[in-house]
Amino acid sequence: MTSDANVAGPSEWGANPEVGVGPWEGPWPNDERYDPELLAEGDRRNVVDAYRYWRREAIVADMDSRRHPFHVAIENWQHDHNIGTVVRTANAFAVAAVHIVGKRRWNRRGAMVTDRYQHLHHHATVDGLVEFARARALPLVAVDNMPGSVPVETAELPRECVLLFGQEGPGLSAEAAAAAELVVSIAQFGTTRSINAGVAAGVVMHTWVRQHADVTSAW
Repeated sequence: MTSDANVAGPSEWGANPEVGVGPWEGPWPNDERYDPELLAEGDRRNVVDAYRYWRREAIVADMDSRRHPFHVAIENWQHDHNIGTVVRTANAFAVAAVHIVGKRRWNRRGAMVTDRYQHLHHHATVDGLVEFARARALPLVAVDNMPGSVPVETAELPRECVLLFGQEGPGLSAEAAAAAELVVSIAQFGTTRSINAGVAAGVVMHTWVRQHADVTSAW
């Protein structure tokens, strides 16, 4: 894998070169986790301060020691533009992996480069995701405001599971709903029939965090 220095500039954030930190000041750390090019040129990446100047591989390895035991999956039959947001949010909550079901291609702009540090899997069909989950004894928890769903505000989410979201507009496919062991919905009080898929994913991921995560270990 190449150094992050070649891709660590302001392109991750837009055109603002002031984001992040400049070249390392003082003696360089004697630690192989640090990237010499980043130390020399500065680190403008979208990473928390604890990971400044670290090599990408070192960040991923450290995250692998801290990831939570739940997965997130989203259907992508019509190139859902919310996938980047879902990936970025999953990264923020240290999700084990993100699974994209359907079309492989998606717009990475919304991920803000967090996909470099997040494990991603592709499944051409819902059956592929189901096979993955069953092999690891991970129950599928679908999110949709369909009849018979349980309010996520009162539901107890499994600690180890796959949270499955439908794409914007159509929602969950019939195959995905049928494969789920539990379907939860988000309480709504206005006139809209549904909320944005990226927002829904964030709400339910945070519900899992509230129920199962050790918040004292957060940055």
